[in-house]
Amino acid sequence: MKNISKYKVDTLLLIALLILVGVSLIMIYSSQTLLPSYMQNLALKQLIWYILGFGLVYLIMTIRNEFIYRNIWFLYGFGVLSLIALLIWGTPINDAKCWFTLPGIGTIQPSEFMKIILIITLATVINKFNEDYNNPTIFDEFKFLIKVGLIVFIPSILTFLQPDTGVVLIYLVITMVMLFVAGIRYRWFIILFSGLFSIIAIILTIYFINTDLFVNIFGTNFFLRVDRLLDWSNKSGYQLENGLSAIGSGGLFGHGFRKTPIYFPEPQTDFIFAVYASNFGYIGTLLLLGLILFFDIRLIIITINNRSNINKYVTAGIVGMLIYQQLQNIGMTFGLMPITGITLPFISYGGSSLLSYMIMVGIVFNISNETLRYTN
Repeated sequence: MKNISKYKVDTLLLIALLILVGVSLIMIYSSQTLLPSYMQNLALKQLIWYILGFGLVYLIMTIRNEFIYRNIWFLYGFGVLSLIALLIWGTPINDAKCWFTLPGIGTIQPSEFMKIILIITLATVINKFNEDYNNPTIFDEFKFLIKVGLIVFIPSILTFLQPDTGVVLIYLVITMVMLFVAGIRYRWFIILFSGLFSIIAIILTIYFINTDLFVNIFGTNFFLRVDRLLDWSNKSGYQLENGLSAIGSGGLFGHGFRKTPIYFPEPQTDFIFAVYASNFGYIGTLLLLGLILFFDIRLIIITINNRSNINKYVTAGIVGMLIYQQLQNIGMTFGLMPITGITLPFISYGGSSLLSYMIMVGIVFNISNETLRYTN
């Protein structure tokens, strides 16, 4: 067996990540032409977040994944407590209490870190279940799913109350992907999706038939969230309309760097892809999509090649989360998906989200290093 360095990483994944870093910094700097004067330092701040992020990657690779797996219930409890504290002491921004404000640092969004905590918690529970039950009965799976449901429900309801519907959807996607990879009976997915479809159908029926009744039952806040989600179906909304116009005007090669012709809100976060498409056009968009696809495929290869089941569950959750966020963010930019405020991983501006992604990168590098040890 060849000697593999403790900090050996997947070279192709690292190269793709470094290119994404460059794209992120360039596009955030370009988006600043649409932002007020007090937000003209976002590219520099993103660079600082990335430097801190690579520091976290090194830390994760030093302490190893096994240490995180052993202490995941402590981290889960800490994550839940942070979400509870957020509802009490969080700083209201745009009528939402999703952030803590740290003087001199900025804002921290606990739900972003809860995503990775949830992935590892579910991976631990799934791995133990599959180790304990070689041929589980339906009742065994039912008890297991109740436990999984409780683990997911607690952070979901706390995040929903902030309110942050977009992150709740990510929690659910993570859970579905990991349960599918775990190999539970397909009938549970049919039951679950049938139940969700029925609940959504009832909610939408009340929404369209009797607005007053909807507000009385669910409250004004939830009505506004549903109303915002449904904007995409008829391509309405100032942000979407202007974003689509900016993308469409880019043509084959785009208007050029820092030449976004039309204003739309949140160009540095939710609609960063619209900035990129308007600057670099159809050809540039294809190149970026190819890079994102390559990054995802590399993660999937790492997942397939690793021998540890718990590592496979962890990377499956990470891949599912990233692909969903990529499809959701790019899709809502084109009016194909509801606008939920979900950012584009590794590219959109954001300290908390970026640090959470870099923690995931550290975990994946550990897994790829382990895979290299098996294959050399």
